[in-house]
Amino acid sequence: MFAIKRELKLNNKETSLMRGIAGFKRFVYNYGLNLITATWSCEDIQVGDSKRLDAIKKVFTQVTMKKPEYAWMRKYPSTVYQSAFIDLKKAFNQWRQGIASFPKNKSKKKGDSFTVYKTSGVYPEIGQPALAFTNRVVIDAGKIIKLPGLKTFRLKEKIDFICSSQTFTVSRTDDRWFVSFAIDAGKIPPIYHPIEKVGVDLGIKCLATVSDGTCYTMPNCTKRAKTKLSKLQWHNRHKVLGNKKLGIMASKNARKYYIELARNSARISNIRRDTIQKMTTDLSRRVYCIRIEDLNVSGMIANHKLASAVSDNCFYEVRRQLIWVRLF
Repeated sequence: MFAIKRELKLNNKETSLMRGIAGFKRFVYNYGLNLITATWSCEDIQVGDSKRLDAIKKVFTQVTMKKPEYAWMRKYPSTVYQSAFIDLKKAFNQWRQGIASFPKNKSKKKGDSFTVYKTSGVYPEIGQPALAFTNRVVIDAGKIIKLPGLKTFRLKEKIDFICSSQTFTVSRTDDRWFVSFAIDAGKIPPIYHPIEKVGVDLGIKCLATVSDGTCYTMPNCTKRAKTKLSKLQWHNRHKVLGNKKLGIMASKNARKYYIELARNSARISNIRRDTIQKMTTDLSRRVYCIRIEDLNVSGMIANHKLASAVSDNCFYEVRRQLIWVRLF
């Protein structure tokens, strides 16, 4: 199983729809989080988080959504708020297990996202394939995709083959919207590796140095992009960016600055991700056994002289991808 991610080609009306759905999901998530923390003060209720959230979900569907001031919720798919409660359950489970920190309220500033899925299907007729009638959405090859509960949207990059999926996640990065979904297929790993084993040394000046003499470096365009980002922030240091608590609205130029700032930050992140993906892919295809040093990344970031360089080279992400590639 692997995932496919494509950028959506939206007009202004479709963008407003996506922002509305993302706001609906964010409202439901924060609603459930605030209500479950409020129930902890009641000592008479002796149930777990999962049963508490199930009760909160019933209150939300049977009481809150029927109020006149929340009539706007009915125009969005029901799978949006259902997926919000599912995400909240996962967040509390990870917190209880010590994997993640306590769940926090979602904010617009950290990006928008929501999940929709197909809930039921239709029984096939005689002579028709059964795949199209299960609880999965069939995606044709091309630049068109149909999201369950929503309409058909255009893609900027085509899908090369016919596939099917049940769950679709729509997310926003700066002012660009993406859809991602998983398909039941697997990539066949290479059977033959020309190199038996190597050691990988992560560094600051050089991203990674391999024991066979290969050296991987972070491209210079990362430094240029960071310089451009710092200049943009410096030139707009006196701009009125708005304050919701004081009732100060952000100006139009401030909104343009937010979009440009997000685009520059996303470009830096994309350069790093692309470099690391290419490096780990090349190593996994050439080498059978990869040994990597165990670094104290959090301790290195605590040193202000090394923090920027360590963050740029993404030591933890390199290690995570190498372990994931070798497992699958």
